Amino acid sequence: MDYSPALPTIVEAIHASVSPVFMLTGIGALLNVLTGRLARVVDRARQLEDRHGALADGDRTPVVQELRLLARRMAVINRALALAVASAVATCAVVAMLFVGALTRYRLAEIVAFSFIAAMSLLIAAFVAFLVEVRLSIHAIRVRDELLQ
Repeated sequence: MDYSPALPTIVEAIHASVSPVFMLTGIGALLNVLTGRLARVVDRARQLEDRHGALADGDRTPVVQELRLLARRMAVINRALALAVASAVATCAVVAMLFVGALTRYRLAEIVAFSFIAAMSLLIAAFVAFLVEVRLSIHAIRVRDELLQ
């Protein structure tokens, strides 16, 4: 006799998947912010690279310092993006496993819990990397203020 889940079981799986789907929405917003910041950093780096070639050796030091800071910011943003995408993938796996568990007789509670904890841990790490990048950008503003004095 084939196993066929009851409609209330499927409804429960849909209810259980609502929270992870909202989490995916938040991760998408974070990815949008991170890609926007990365685009601005890349644009600034291109401007400075163009300016670097036109400067004399003695005038290049501030430009080189800012380019190093921008390179570090790009690396941190890329790390944050990778962590956020990994979190989204783990969250999608949670949603898929909720439905697989509801539609089959497999007991996936431990795997679902582990995947959700992994997704949250990756998201926390992405936010920490985002915080690091924001701190680096504040440092860049301070450097420019010092140059104006």
